[in-house]
Amino acid sequence: MATRCRHVFRKLLPLFCLRTSNYVPYHEKAFLSYQRANILGKRYKHSNPWKGDGSTGEIEFEVGDCRPIKISYGKLARFADGSAVVQMGDTTVMATAVSKNYLSTAGFLPLTVDYRQKAAAAGRIPTNYLRRELGPTESEILSSRMIDRSIRPLFPPGYLYDTQIVCNPLAVDGIHDPDVMSINAASAALSLSDIPWSGPIGAVRVGFLNGEPIINPTRSELTESQLNLVVVGREHSHVVMLEASANDILVQDFRQALKTGIAECMKIVKNISEIQEQHGKDKREHQVPNDATTDISEAVCSLAQTKITEIFTDAEHDKFSRDNALFEVRRNVVNELKESFPDSPPQTLVQAFDKLSKETFRDLILDGNTRCDGRGMNDLRDISCQVDLYKPLHGSALFQRGQTQVLCTVTFDSLESAIKSDPISAITSGIKEKNFMLHYEFPPYATNETGRVGMGTAGRRELGHGVLAERALRPVIPDGFPHTIRVTSEVLESNGSSSMATVCGSSLALMDAGVDISAPVAGVAVGLVTRYSKENPEELDKYKLMTDLLGIEDYMGDMDFKMAGPKGCVTALQADVKIPGLPLKLVLEAVDQASEGKSDVLKIMNQTLSTSRFEPKENHPVTEKLLVRPEQRAKFVGLGGYNIKKLRAETGVTVTSLDENTFQIFAPNATAMDEAKAIVDELLEDRAPPLEHGAIYTVTIMEMKDNGLMVQIHPNMPLAFVHINQLDPRKVDHPSALDLKVGEDISVKYFGRDPITGKIRISRKVLYSTAAESIKNLNTRPKTLANNPWGSFKDTLDTRNN
Repeated sequence: MATRCRHVFRKLLPLFCLRTSNYVPYHEKAFLSYQRANILGKRYKHSNPWKGDGSTGEIEFEVGDCRPIKISYGKLARFADGSAVVQMGDTTVMATAVSKNYLSTAGFLPLTVDYRQKAAAAGRIPTNYLRRELGPTESEILSSRMIDRSIRPLFPPGYLYDTQIVCNPLAVDGIHDPDVMSINAASAALSLSDIPWSGPIGAVRVGFLNGEPIINPTRSELTESQLNLVVVGREHSHVVMLEASANDILVQDFRQALKTGIAECMKIVKNISEIQEQHGKDKREHQVPNDATTDISEAVCSLAQTKITEIFTDAEHDKFSRDNALFEVRRNVVNELKESFPDSPPQTLVQAFDKLSKETFRDLILDGNTRCDGRGMNDLRDISCQVDLYKPLHGSALFQRGQTQVLCTVTFDSLESAIKSDPISAITSGIKEKNFMLHYEFPPYATNETGRVGMGTAGRRELGHGVLAERALRPVIPDGFPHTIRVTSEVLESNGSSSMATVCGSSLALMDAGVDISAPVAGVAVGLVTRYSKENPEELDKYKLMTDLLGIEDYMGDMDFKMAGPKGCVTALQADVKIPGLPLKLVLEAVDQASEGKSDVLKIMNQTLSTSRFEPKENHPVTEKLLVRPEQRAKFVGLGGYNIKKLRAETGVTVTSLDENTFQIFAPNATAMDEAKAIVDELLEDRAPPLEHGAIYTVTIMEMKDNGLMVQIHPNMPLAFVHINQLDPRKVDHPSALDLKVGEDISVKYFGRDPITGKIRISRKVLYSTAAESIKNLNTRPKTLANNPWGSFKDTLDTRNN
């Protein structure tokens, strides 16, 4: 009976789920659709994707100067909603896209992008103790963020379904970088899937070599390039995302590279569009959260419009007073409307108020040319700078811009403290180690919040902001700097543009520490507010660019455009666009406006400190090079590095080996260096008398070995070794055959030291004049002493001349 009931239930379950299929778990979808088709009398058509049904294929095209790109689809990862494989050279990347069929509880698009570098793709084995891939590395997180920022703006508004993009490099040749290829693979996978998305997009990397832009440069070309720019665009030459690092490239050259890059992106967009038209799936229908009704919107507008306008036009408000005033108005409006709309949940009323606030804020900028703090569109906030805040620090600076405050410090250490890249990152990035690093910290108190502090790992946002500031400053760091430099930036107050404040503060801190940077560096953020035409939603009707973004302007606006560099040049750039692309003309205008704002910031910074300090501080670290003779190396290092470890424990200095005979000594200050010098001089003091080349010395046998003798020339000298072949002209199998004993004195002749190992070269055999005379008096071809390990071509010539 129970078996029969279960059978009937399994038959009726699909009918029960017909109206609630949105809530059926995804893994039961295939079984339910099969049962539903049988019950309703429909024929279920089976298809085997592994046999091929015309949905597989590939396309190959060229981008730039004859650099082919191949996109294949329908062969790998066919259970995913969409998948594609992109290949350039021998580097291949697969991207998959999967989106759930039911709404998420999050109030935003729950998009996750995972980019993972597999060691096997580069032909290596991970070097960690598990010999497998562990957590995401810094480069993986940065690549994931770049892909996320490229595809997120093109999802439809209100799409709140969990979506995951996984980019998996299948093969890496060490010539072509897989990160840009991952953007194109993700674009193809989303375009071929049934996930609602307004793509496709195309991405290229642009270099600048010999005064000309170069598309998708190889790793060797990129090391010589003046620019490393990633451009992401969509149809109509719209820019979706920008990310760049440069070596003091001029603004006009950057504009040229940007134009070239967006033109090449259109080739990729065109080819992916052709694949989508032929083999793409129909986009699925999706639910959009219910908006407030017209009655609710009108009621909220009548109660709050005037009050919101007054708040946004009152320039006396700061960040918290403005937020508190808006919160108070919202609370009163929601409480008043609860009685008029008892059936509407409070969340709907809050959403209607937030929507009205955003529209009012944007209209005041677009129509009234008014910013909430009273500034003009090109005006900067009040800026103040301080340097040399605390004496124990090598360098420090406090940069204040409006209500954004950043404390930057500089620390010097030995070259041993440089970051060593793992083998996989070294293959893909070409960087084996770096002695300049910048770490960005954003504690919760910077925005009057609570949270975890100092957990040891930085979040994705902190990591991205830190790398952006590091890229901005790296080009001005002098080559061959004798120390490892670590810059830390702690955001103490935040109201927008904290990453660009980090660039400004770090530049001042480096100059305060005495780092001879080539030029001061500043950064500024430019925002954007747009309005599209009602007749044509794709046509931009009006826009305003704003220099030096506030936090609320970033939240309410459509773009966060960050640019940093010295005057007239660009060293780092990042553009986050929140709408589906911007015209190229608008982006170029943002570049010009950011360049002007950056120059204004530099003028203010130069009033505090315009050049690096020439005289080092009292606590400035000291570095000196030490040349150790080969024979003294073992004595200096000690057994197992004992002397070097002891030197560090007693004085705090760090000894780094540069080559076989050269060491670098890093001391935290001059006093520590003087102490270390005294200890080193004592270690290397030559207390033994100098040996004369060709002189005969009486030595004492200290140890007898199978292959020779260990003898003592002087009590203050290390034991010397006499090889068995140098003991007697006759061939002997063991030193005891010559009736030699430990403690016995013998005579040897000194022939200098080995030029490589520094070991003493002595011989007893040459003292036997009979063998020497017989060789000298022979008027024939000279014989080489084959058994003499110290024999040389010069010795042969001397014998021949005699």
